[in-house]
Amino acid sequence: MALFSNLLGRMFSGKKPAPTQVVPLKDERTFVAQKHSCPACHTHLDEGELERNLFVCPQCSHHFRITPVERIKFLSDPGTFQEFSSEVQTTNPIGFPGYEAKLNEAKAATGLADAILNGFVQIDGRKAIFSIMTFKFMGGSMGSVAGEKLTRALLTGIEKRLPVILFTTSGGMRMQEGIFSLMQMAKTSAAIAQMELSQIPLFVVLTDPTYGGVTASFAMLGDVIIAEPGASIGFAGPRVIESTIRQKLPEGFQKSEFLLQKGFIDAIVSRAELKKTLGFLIDTHMARLKVR
Repeated sequence: MALFSNLLGRMFSGKKPAPTQVVPLKDERTFVAQKHSCPACHTHLDEGELERNLFVCPQCSHHFRITPVERIKFLSDPGTFQEFSSEVQTTNPIGFPGYEAKLNEAKAATGLADAILNGFVQIDGRKAIFSIMTFKFMGGSMGSVAGEKLTRALLTGIEKRLPVILFTTSGGMRMQEGIFSLMQMAKTSAAIAQMELSQIPLFVVLTDPTYGGVTASFAMLGDVIIAEPGASIGFAGPRVIESTIRQKLPEGFQKSEFLLQKGFIDAIVSRAELKKTLGFLIDTHMARLKVR
């Protein structure tokens, strides 16, 4: 137990940071400003019109990647988001060269302490917990702090009897933390098992892209698994698979539509319909708990 405590002490610093200021990540969509066109259909796009349309192309319905602050704005009731677990800060548990510099760069670009943002929200008056990943923070990679924050969100859901809604986007586990990163797969999965025993629902929304150990663990363990249209979802990337098996993959392989057809996910929901869908899921599952 003492050894485990010492390891945690190396991973997490004790200093409490200033309140998180989430910076809108417009550089996630620099191609819009540079080319003024949708990358899917090449239609000319106006940034203001695109934002009003929830960053979905009005012509072809291509879903652009969005930031945690934008998801909160689009899906929760105004003024209801209350962040928690922001005090958890990562260090460099295995002394990986250059890791601190990459962390500082990602923090400056996003205003976040790591790749996940947790908070209490309300969706049309329904209380819930959001745990939102961002690809902009080191590719959404899952390290010790991201795993700890997700675990706290899940356990808080059990404690407060609130549904947890997880938005995934990730390239996989964070190599700079070695085994500390990989252990988050088991840690988060164990917390989800506790949620199941407590009958608290977990709703997962897979967004583009979701890969690696994130897909191989908590991303596919929700009670209901939703994906955004056209999202790339898998373990290894298609080029890696093709070079390994030396075969051409089917058209649309690893896209959300392909996964729905093969039974890997429960539904594909457009961004415009997501708030209503999440409200329905909360009502359905929480009403079942009240009956019992």
